Amino acid sequence: MIGATLLAAAAPAMLVAAAPAMLVAAAPAMAQERGAHAIALHGAPKYGPDFQHFDYANPNAPKGGEVKLSAFGGFDNLNPFILRGQTAAGSGLVFQTLTTGSGDEVTTEYGLLAETIQIAPDRSAVSFTLRPQARFSDGTPVTADDVLWSFQTLREKGHPLYRTYYADVVKAEKTGERTVTFTFRNTDNPELPIIMGALSVLPKHAFENRDFAATTLEPMVGSGPYVVAEVQPGRSITYQRVADWWAKDLPVNRGRYNFDRLRYDYYRDLDVAFEAFKAGAYDFRLEHSSKNWTTGYNTPAVKDGEIVREEIKHQDPQGMQAFVFNIRRPIFQDRRVREALNYLFDYEWTRANLFYGLYQRTKSFFANSELAATGLPSPAELALLEPYRGKIPDELFSKPFEPPKTDGSGNIRPNLRAALGIFKEAGWDLKNNKLTNLETGAPFRFEILIAQADLERVIQPFLRNLERAGIEASIRVVDTAQYQNRMDNFDFDMTTERLAQSLSPGNEQRDYWESSRADQPGSRNTIGIKNPVVDALVEKIIAAPDREAQIAATRALDRVLLWNWYVIPHWHDSVHRVAYWNRFSHPPIAAKYGLGFSDTWWVDPAKNARLTSSARRAAAP
Repeated sequence: MIGATLLAAAAPAMLVAAAPAMLVAAAPAMAQERGAHAIALHGAPKYGPDFQHFDYANPNAPKGGEVKLSAFGGFDNLNPFILRGQTAAGSGLVFQTLTTGSGDEVTTEYGLLAETIQIAPDRSAVSFTLRPQARFSDGTPVTADDVLWSFQTLREKGHPLYRTYYADVVKAEKTGERTVTFTFRNTDNPELPIIMGALSVLPKHAFENRDFAATTLEPMVGSGPYVVAEVQPGRSITYQRVADWWAKDLPVNRGRYNFDRLRYDYYRDLDVAFEAFKAGAYDFRLEHSSKNWTTGYNTPAVKDGEIVREEIKHQDPQGMQAFVFNIRRPIFQDRRVREALNYLFDYEWTRANLFYGLYQRTKSFFANSELAATGLPSPAELALLEPYRGKIPDELFSKPFEPPKTDGSGNIRPNLRAALGIFKEAGWDLKNNKLTNLETGAPFRFEILIAQADLERVIQPFLRNLERAGIEASIRVVDTAQYQNRMDNFDFDMTTERLAQSLSPGNEQRDYWESSRADQPGSRNTIGIKNPVVDALVEKIIAAPDREAQIAATRALDRVLLWNWYVIPHWHDSVHRVAYWNRFSHPPIAAKYGLGFSDTWWVDPAKNARLTSSARRAAAP
């Protein structure tokens, strides 16, 4: 699945179907002729044509209030659809797509800009008919010509990922006053109707005298619930809710987008940002630091209930966070070298001493989902994997994948011995306490590139273990703009990265893993994988005829990726840890997928009044 953060919101900063009858809402055949209100990749949509609002949204939530949030680094661009520049936080709030997903279903899309969706009986095409009331923020109607222009422009001038997503679309045409039809290259890629529904529609007239591919700090015209109200380049950006937004009463939007103003202030130091939150400089914080969560909130504001800490369970797939190898580098091209390096990361010690016992080890590229490979391959997986026996690691067939473990004491001698043994098999050996290439005499040396200095506390113990193996490794901390530029051009040895995933992987897997993307600047194949077996399994995922086949193909791919040791897995969790000043409320039913703070929370007038009164008393002489 593409995901809102990619096509509807921003280029990287983070779907497969069965028969045609399963792609449209469960309804009589006539509904397909008229067009459907929603499409589901598997089964039928949860919400019928007459639904009033999503279960996790409060239609009576009050509108109002200004909310301050934080962002890290800086920004120099308000166009989230191109490769260049650092896109501002929250930029996706300005734009709308043809369809939108729900937060409690797997890959179901409901009409947003599109009033109806009609899929050809043989799945060779999909048509979207626009809502007559759809408007851009400058008051002009959203037209079929805007849809066509957006598709063509994103494919030709947008981020390179769009060319991957739209590669199988052979024709886009206006087939009615408000209708656009996309025709596909073949009928065995059932995700394509949903991919096209995720198309962000931009105003053709607003770009007639502008270079779309150039970065800009001029606010862009969109059709979303917010417009850019104020820009302080690199420092802050403020969004204003559109009071007469054309889509505010649509069932998919009732109870959503409740804040009048959203302001993102940028911080270049995460410790400074944390202290700023406790001082009241911003309102809401998604806490990623176990140290902060465990020890950092011992403040009067927390004790007095002015700051609320909450753990919210979720079912979001966690993907893979890891130390990522750039296997374009010669030293990382041998699978055995990558395996040996896995033995030198002491996760058990790290969890006990740095994470205060929080988190769990990641053992899958699709962690926290049913897509994750566990145990030994199932019969369905074996049917996919057996043809490649001899071309993939033999262990895949006989062992469940497990990253190397330690006893957590900090004594890694058993792992060190194992690592050095594997290094020797790969042509590296200790000489004068330096791991040396037996053929060239070159030392084993690499750099870990990061943009967040707080990661150093996790990386430094890893470096000490690498040093014990005779490896010269260092940390390079750069600003976010330089980091993004270097990642886009694969200018790194190793980095830390989260490879995010959806619950329904599909065409986007090409951008992550396929050989054709390994040398494409800006692709998400940051590892540099060129593996024909991986390519073939990705295509199996895309063409899977049903959910069971999709799961089997994804698990098979997972096993091949894991046993090739392309990464050193980190950790993940199944709760959102949030802290916020006690002026908000949220619906009693949380979405299964996603936190939805700026989406479904609201400023509670009574709580806000109490908090304001308390602050005034504290400030009084």
